[in-house]
Amino acid sequence: MAFRISRRLLLGAAIVGGGALWAGTTLARLARDPSGPKNLGRVADIDGKPLALVPPGSPVPFDPSLPWLQQGGELNDASALSRTPVYGVVEVSEEKHIADALAFARANGLKVSMAAIRHSMGGHAFDDNALVLDMRKFNRIEVDEAARTMTVQPGAVWHDIQNRLHPKFAVKAMQSTDIFSVGGSISVNAHGMDHQVGALGGTIRSLRAMLADGSVVTCSRAENADLFRHIVGGYGLFGVVLSATLDITDNVVYETKREIITSEEFPAFFSEKLEADRNIGLFYGHLSTAPGNFLEDMIVYRYDKVADQPPADMPALDEPGSVAIKRLIMNLAKYGGLFQRLKWWAESTLEAEVETCTVPRSEAMAEGEACLVTRNNPMHDSVPYLFNDLQDETDILHEYFIPRAEYNAFIAGAREVLSASPLAVLNASIRVVHAEDVALTYAREPAFSLVLYINQSADEDGNAAQRALTRAMIDLTLKHRGRFFLPYQLHYTAAQLLAAYPELPEFLAKKRQYDPDELFQSTFYRAAKMLTATA
Repeated sequence: MAFRISRRLLLGAAIVGGGALWAGTTLARLARDPSGPKNLGRVADIDGKPLALVPPGSPVPFDPSLPWLQQGGELNDASALSRTPVYGVVEVSEEKHIADALAFARANGLKVSMAAIRHSMGGHAFDDNALVLDMRKFNRIEVDEAARTMTVQPGAVWHDIQNRLHPKFAVKAMQSTDIFSVGGSISVNAHGMDHQVGALGGTIRSLRAMLADGSVVTCSRAENADLFRHIVGGYGLFGVVLSATLDITDNVVYETKREIITSEEFPAFFSEKLEADRNIGLFYGHLSTAPGNFLEDMIVYRYDKVADQPPADMPALDEPGSVAIKRLIMNLAKYGGLFQRLKWWAESTLEAEVETCTVPRSEAMAEGEACLVTRNNPMHDSVPYLFNDLQDETDILHEYFIPRAEYNAFIAGAREVLSASPLAVLNASIRVVHAEDVALTYAREPAFSLVLYINQSADEDGNAAQRALTRAMIDLTLKHRGRFFLPYQLHYTAAQLLAAYPELPEFLAKKRQYDPDELFQSTFYRAAKMLTATA
């Protein structure tokens, strides 16, 4: 007797099979490596007005003696929303390339920008029809063990620096991830996981820089101090950094610890446990972004020193693992509350079970089976899982600096603002900063910072939602006497910019003093000038 399959059963099987196929295809797409850099458009609306595209000047022949990486074409940054036509890109690998490129630009009426990894998100590394210096191959690293310093060229990335210093030494100050260049970090006065050291600027012994007229100067907190204060945190507008001599430190061994507390408990926890204990070398706080405890629960990661030097058999630094799984969890979190809860469960519960301990196990045994790492290990993370192949969206960073006494009121307000936005908050972290003595400082007093990683669609609806959210967060920050970080998108208004940075007009005047012809240019600089003039 023939077996007959009902039409309903066939339909059900087709639906289940199609659903399984769709789910498999979708999960594979969310987990796969990027196929290339994203280039999703150009967002340059400044205080409700478009930032006009600078028309190219009279055609200038390309000097064949310069090492052109690109003639004409476009550049973009990590946001993928800063598509910018450029005159060309010079690949710098020696100091002479910089001097010759500046001379060529001065002689032909071109503007000059500097770029490396291009992780600022508001056109800080290039401008319309500018000659761009690509610094990535200008990257020599020299270590002076006796002086406990390293002298590095600006294209060197922290990943390579850590590999060079390990296992004996470690970086004293850098971001919490290692993908950035030294020049980029200097230009924003970056800060990271060491809550005792402070930002990068405090660890710079001296800088060599080439000014707009081609002259080379050395500057530090004691020599040409005014120029030093404007180059550090000056967004590449005062000169080309040729080299920087930075403090290094011992690659000490830490025991890793983690606690889950409420966000409200954090200020007291920091002052009583973290700040008071000089033995705690690194720290960061990670807030929940899941419904039900959004910005309420916090994982505090801390690193307590247990030895001054790693063991003799310390292995080389390892690369991040489980990249596809981490990328999948991050991208699934863009699809709503269920997946945000999954992400928080993975972070708060599963992560502790699969923690990677990097000090050889024989040493860890002596510490009662503690999980031990060296200073280099937590910061040796190139976050490959944050990069994806989703071509209709992008992920945007925000950072807000709040005086420490304002933290709880600010977080309560941020919870309301972010919950009201249609955009998905993928990550929320807390950092610690000191008062920074640079011309355009983001911290006038000791502060906590809230770092946000927010997903948006790469269309006008996504841009509009990001603009509205940014302005609402800045208003909240200003209400609590804080400042916002300038390396990110240009969605702020003139009034917001000058309320946060009232010293900006003086900063721009100094720029014209050191660079009267405004040779060093960027989209960010043009926007800052325009907003200051219209405020």
